[in-house]
Amino acid sequence: MLVLPAAANEMRAQPFKATAADPNARRRLFIYNGGFLKDKRTRRILKLAGYDLRLGLPKEGDLIGVWGHSPTSHRGESVADKRETPIIRIEDAFLRSVLPGRSGSAPIGLSIDHKGMHYDPAQLSDLEDILSHHPLDDTNLMNRARACIARLHEAHLTKYTGFDPTTPCPEPGYVLVFDQTLNDASVLKSKADRSTFLEMLVFAQEEHPGKKVLIKTHPDTLAGHREGYFKPSDVNQNVKFFTNAVSPWTLMEGAAAIYTVSSQLGFEAIFAGHKPRVFGQPFYAGWGLTLDERPVPRRQRQLSRAQLFAAAMILYPKWYDPYRDCLCDLETAIDTLDAQTRAWREDHKGWVASGIRLWKRTPFQRAFGQTLPVMFKDNQGHVEAAISTDRRHMVWASAKDVAVSNYTTYVEDGFLRSKGLGAELVAPLSLVLDDLGIYYDPTRPSRLEELVRMRKILRPDQKQRAERMTAALIQARLSKYNVGSPELVDLPKGHRILVPGQVEDDASILTGTKSVNTNMALLSAARAAHPDAVILYKPHPDVEAGLRKGFVSNEDLAHLCDAVLHKCDPIAAIDVSNEVWTMTSLLGFEALLRGKTVTCLGAPFYAGWGLTRDLGPVPARRSTEIALESLVHAAFIDYPRYFDPITQQPCPAEVVLERLASGKVPKPKPFNRILSKLQGLFASKAYFWRS
Repeated sequence: MLVLPAAANEMRAQPFKATAADPNARRRLFIYNGGFLKDKRTRRILKLAGYDLRLGLPKEGDLIGVWGHSPTSHRGESVADKRETPIIRIEDAFLRSVLPGRSGSAPIGLSIDHKGMHYDPAQLSDLEDILSHHPLDDTNLMNRARACIARLHEAHLTKYTGFDPTTPCPEPGYVLVFDQTLNDASVLKSKADRSTFLEMLVFAQEEHPGKKVLIKTHPDTLAGHREGYFKPSDVNQNVKFFTNAVSPWTLMEGAAAIYTVSSQLGFEAIFAGHKPRVFGQPFYAGWGLTLDERPVPRRQRQLSRAQLFAAAMILYPKWYDPYRDCLCDLETAIDTLDAQTRAWREDHKGWVASGIRLWKRTPFQRAFGQTLPVMFKDNQGHVEAAISTDRRHMVWASAKDVAVSNYTTYVEDGFLRSKGLGAELVAPLSLVLDDLGIYYDPTRPSRLEELVRMRKILRPDQKQRAERMTAALIQARLSKYNVGSPELVDLPKGHRILVPGQVEDDASILTGTKSVNTNMALLSAARAAHPDAVILYKPHPDVEAGLRKGFVSNEDLAHLCDAVLHKCDPIAAIDVSNEVWTMTSLLGFEALLRGKTVTCLGAPFYAGWGLTRDLGPVPARRSTEIALESLVHAAFIDYPRYFDPITQQPCPAEVVLERLASGKVPKPKPFNRILSKLQGLFASKAYFWRS
């Protein structure tokens, strides 16, 4: 069985059972709000959580479901009173989606509360029960909480993530006051109103004389969905509305103080290092982490930040994995939101793409055009016109005669690409975007290099994720293309050195090698260094198919190697070898993952970090020694973007790994197969079809 993060929860603390209901028993849940019927995702999460949604009147043993304390909740409450049926209240979890629900985004989690609602202090909720009575002392649970806080901070994730974290914030030293939407249930249940917000604003000014006060507008207000409590008449010389869509994490880091009634941003401010001044009675008030104007007398327990987070984010919600269609843990939900958020942040302004061949445009449109359709332009004038509308410019990294600028982002296949070759027109499941250079070109810095340096020191959770990724790759025997026969028999015995052939006019050879830049030269160097070893030569699949340059004659092979591994699975070749000699082949990286010694005669992205024996021209800027896990995290998790062929959505690395391992990937369409055959016929005129 393939072990991935969603299944690797043996050491994770079990959820606190705040309700006596058997979590394995299915319950009929009667609803009286059309929103439940319209929202497919909400219905699915409820079903997976053990509830069967029904219309009509409940009987003994049934439940009634209402959406928090929404304007429609009275319908269910009325039926519940008449028939003495228990109510459960449902709300979005504290991480939701890229855009607000009113913009059409589906939630990744729900709060399902059998006792009350977390924002209603009038009665105990399941969340408050956890905060009051759960020991919250499990070391593993606390470590998970701290790791998740760090992940949310690093990726700038919050309830709604549709903002650009690079958007600048004001100079630090301001006071933040959070607005909320008019008649929001959390405000009303705190018995707050506009006067409460005005009172809060007065306190913010009086307690911080001379400081700039910024009223942070709610995302729903910015989107035009709902009014806020503050009005233009409330601002003055020192009080301003702040409407820029910035990262709340960055905004709160620069704040001298934070004021809120009951906003979720007050909850997040705690994990940004603040002790917010609270004028309502939200769930996070009363535990020693806030300054409370209206304390809830029954809340007397003192909690740490990690304990509050663990209760509210790990133990309380039901999280949903849209790729595996199952409930999941918080870590997997963060993986999902992180992948979807990254795609939106990189794509929401739209792309103009250059150097993209015709067959690739459909996959590119799926990967990068979900917010705004990608425009494909190669003419410099057309590119400049598109960029002038604030679109970003991407260029296929190896494309020739394409106009580039200092603002161009380069795109290439990722390291876990597909089941089948790009030369055979199999669409990629991962692509990398590099705003500095490209990973295979050591003549200039790349974003991957920066990520590797950033990951020199990994948190325990990051190290574990990289280790799980590596173990799963090895277990599933996955490589970049996942082609070739796994059967290798009758090989000569002895110390085996695998020499992977490459495409000799490939950009990685042209930029990343010097004296040794042909398959012939590589074989000669390996043989000269190891005259008594068993040299195994694996021709590159594109060269074997007659599509690319790099052929070595049979006569030369007879002198330089002991066996030729024709059309073989690269993982099988690595497994039967003791070490690898390569110029810049990705197979060298795949060999590192499997514990093999790797000698590089060029400068691939994995050379120069203390993991390989480097005989090639490795740039001096790669002077940091790193662990293999750091390289894995940077190369497989941080650098590429992944696209799930099943859900047709951006996804985490682990999902593509699972798809490839299970074989649940699309096969090339008949047109692509015909076109790939034509490529073979016109291999000498590859410029017609190559990228």
